[in-house]
Amino acid sequence: MHVPLAERLRPKSLSEVIGQQQVLGEGMALRLAFESGQPHSCILWGPPGVGKTTIARLMADAFDAQFITISAVLGGVKDIREAVEQAQAARDGLQAQRTIVFVDEVHRFNKSQQDAFLPHVESGLFTFIGATTENPSFEVNSALLSRAAVYVLQPLGNEDLRQLVQRAQAIKAVPAVEEAALERLLGYADGDARRLLNTLETLAVAAGKEKREQVTDEWLLKVLGERMRRYDKGGEQFYDTISALHKSVRGSDPDAALYWFVRMLDGGADPRYLARRFVRMASEDIGLADPRALRLALDAAEVYERLGSPEGELALAECVVYLAVAPKSNAVYVAYNQARAFVRKDGSRPVPMHLRNAPTKLMKELDYGKNYRYAHDEPDGFAAGEVYLPDGMVEPGFYQPVERGLEIRIAEKMRQLRARNEEARHSSETGGRAK
Repeated sequence: MHVPLAERLRPKSLSEVIGQQQVLGEGMALRLAFESGQPHSCILWGPPGVGKTTIARLMADAFDAQFITISAVLGGVKDIREAVEQAQAARDGLQAQRTIVFVDEVHRFNKSQQDAFLPHVESGLFTFIGATTENPSFEVNSALLSRAAVYVLQPLGNEDLRQLVQRAQAIKAVPAVEEAALERLLGYADGDARRLLNTLETLAVAAGKEKREQVTDEWLLKVLGERMRRYDKGGEQFYDTISALHKSVRGSDPDAALYWFVRMLDGGADPRYLARRFVRMASEDIGLADPRALRLALDAAEVYERLGSPEGELALAECVVYLAVAPKSNAVYVAYNQARAFVRKDGSRPVPMHLRNAPTKLMKELDYGKNYRYAHDEPDGFAAGEVYLPDGMVEPGFYQPVERGLEIRIAEKMRQLRARNEEARHSSETGGRAK
């Protein structure tokens, strides 16, 4: 029976695990859990192919526990019920045995399904291990999360992936690989051990048929074609292409923006990464000229999370076109950076007394909040002449709206408010002199 290469190379002991030294190294949290002999419920959070299932299986072996796997994609409450029954049978058998229930992609379970684990985790019937590629703070119920330690797993580095290739070659599972081909394979794997091993296995089969003793870069491209048109996500080509996409949006060219967007998808860029960049573009290059752009970018990101590829990619395409044709303004971006630079240089000025919070009698006696004017009680909801900056600070004028989109109206509103402030302050000054 054929056993996949990824399974043949799966570590049999903790010492064989490649990478994840931040949790498995000497003295690290998860390593100490193994050495303590006392399993505990946990969430393994990390991208695909970084060892979540392997670590869970090793925990079962280390603690001589029954190992039950549930896929949250395919399973449901019925599977949870069956796992409970198996755990009870193992506990109550002649040779009482612990049970570890491993839930792959636990974020796919809804609240009620996740809640079904709680009483059994609390009673100690089984140890719960969840694997997720999503942030557990958002995707795992707080009640379950509070009963499980969270371990963050990182993508494997290129040196880790090279070790995997060497192990595959050591068992003669793959032929020699030319350095240029290996670099391309490492870039394609992008920290995912399973993707690398599955690709190596495909190459080994193809090389065997052709009686080829070495995988060259040219042959690699010929055999895998489309799959190898991938970016080295730390390399120059990737950043050049995202730069071209961003500048096409900024330059209001929807065709160019779509072209670079599809080029990146075709090259293997993570659509979630592109969604995050669109949110950034909406804030940096469109801003308040069209505030709807930011909401649309967030909606597109959410649609992709719900639908995945390829359906969700259309929402991202819609987003990139909208961003390209929307009116442009970097006024908020510039203002924010100027404010940050000013605060770093200027230091901390005291908050004016009239703006301070006065929740206690003592603070009120110390004049905290004294003479503060509540804007909603003023004409048009605006306290003309009121000062909100620290005492003695000249108005810096960080935000300068442009004459495009909604900022045309914002600029007009600011001119009106500024004029009312000047008039009120002038009246205050002349009134003071008259007295």
